[in-house]
Amino acid sequence: MVLLAASVCTRGGKPVISRQFKEMSRSRVESLLSSFPKLLPTGSQHTTIETEHVRYVYQPLEDLYMILITNKSSNILQDIDTLHLFARVVSDLCRSLDERDILRNSFELLGAFDEIVSFGYRENVSLPQVRTILEMDSHEEKIQEIIERNKELEAKEELKRRAKQLEVQRRDATRRGPVGNPSYGGMGSMGSSGYSALSRGYESPTVAAPVVRDTGADAAPALRPFKGKGMQLGKKARGTDLLGALTPESASREEAAAAPSHRLARSSAAASNAVPTAPLDSLPPVQEEAIHVTIKERVSIAATRDGSLSSLEVKGDLELKITDPAFAKVRLQLSEPSSSSYLADAGELQYKTHPHVDKAVWSASRLITLKDVNRPFPVNQNLGVLRWRLTSKDESLVPLSISCWPSVSGDGTGEVNVEFELEAKDLVMRNVVIAIPLPEGAGQDLTAEAAVGGYSVDEESGLLLWTIDQVDAANSSGSLEFTVSQGAEAADVFFPVNVNFVSEQTLSATKVESISSASGDTVSWSSQQVLSADSYSVT
Repeated sequence: MVLLAASVCTRGGKPVISRQFKEMSRSRVESLLSSFPKLLPTGSQHTTIETEHVRYVYQPLEDLYMILITNKSSNILQDIDTLHLFARVVSDLCRSLDERDILRNSFELLGAFDEIVSFGYRENVSLPQVRTILEMDSHEEKIQEIIERNKELEAKEELKRRAKQLEVQRRDATRRGPVGNPSYGGMGSMGSSGYSALSRGYESPTVAAPVVRDTGADAAPALRPFKGKGMQLGKKARGTDLLGALTPESASREEAAAAPSHRLARSSAAASNAVPTAPLDSLPPVQEEAIHVTIKERVSIAATRDGSLSSLEVKGDLELKITDPAFAKVRLQLSEPSSSSYLADAGELQYKTHPHVDKAVWSASRLITLKDVNRPFPVNQNLGVLRWRLTSKDESLVPLSISCWPSVSGDGTGEVNVEFELEAKDLVMRNVVIAIPLPEGAGQDLTAEAAVGGYSVDEESGLLLWTIDQVDAANSSGSLEFTVSQGAEAADVFFPVNVNFVSEQTLSATKVESISSASGDTVSWSSQQVLSADSYSVT
């Protein structure tokens, strides 16, 4: 795959932002984007257009288009997968997908584009990894900031101490100055000359009262204790102690975390590549009506090998597609939250409607209708009208639990037992893929036995892929046991374990109850829903 450019443009072909990954002039990119709307077929559901020289891979983003321009020899499946990642990054960084918000976040978007594609080729990254890279959270930077703050505090304290010492020196010098002046010898006579001598003797220390001369004989004894301390900014201080205490630990953590983070990217990519690019492609197709509703839900889970949950996030989208202009003015009535849904006890979902949807009506009656009743919904395009999100650390909400029990010996051999358990008994998961990292070279002589499903070894990625066609209440658990004869120096080489799956049921049980026209008549419609794993790992 050679990606020439990634662009976000308007419906008329005007570029909002564009990033070129190969040598292309600005006029060439603008010419390609301006000709794109003219090439769009009417009533087609395809997301690719081929011309004599390039291929357009596109996806609607509300009133905009996310477009990838590639050469014609690129892999179309990889192009579509990359397009979905670009669209998710844009949706994640921008609150509302309009031209103004895109331009406001253009710097972050271009940085994210560069993390996804390098020199025209896709990098092996996922959306959570792109978020981590954009945050640029540096442990060393935090340590340096702590040190600098401690140095500044110490310098301020030292300046206060020095100012007090200088003030004491000035007062002492003022008191000692008249006593040590020889002009007081003229007071033996009370005549005018004696008075004049006394006046001159008294005026002399007044002019030189602030004896701040550090070389003076009287000031030297007062300065010696101060010079013994000095402004020792480099001495061992609290910040330095903190650095000393954290450096060995942080260094060991970084060394230990470097390999797992690399293995996480490999196992995540392998588990994702084992299933179709789009989660809906692995589910049975449905006969689409003139009004078609698609409910997509993604779950991201980060768990530890001891069974604790680090984070759980559920994101959902409701997309509306209308192919008949006669049904462009409709209203969608969503059902009330079901008490039997898997997330019923997790708290309220955070909903967000499209900017053109009447938020007041939605909040009052869960009805999706446009603010302008005379305005129709767009035709022949997937329009996201509703989003929802939920985050939790409740371990009981994990739909599929994974346990990995490695046992290693000192000679490099190791035995690993992997188990899964379906916690959400109402779900039917399809194409479940569990990816376990393997030590280098261990896949050649690996022996394994799976109680359910089958397994394969991905030599290129160094992973063992355990595949189960379907996990449901009747097939809710299973185990895999395998043995390696080399490379198993520590249990960490078998982590992180990554999981991927799809399901026709969602965790939130969000459903459309009915759809009616502007006149209030009920119309026929079709729907499809899918639950997929966005990032599901055990570290």
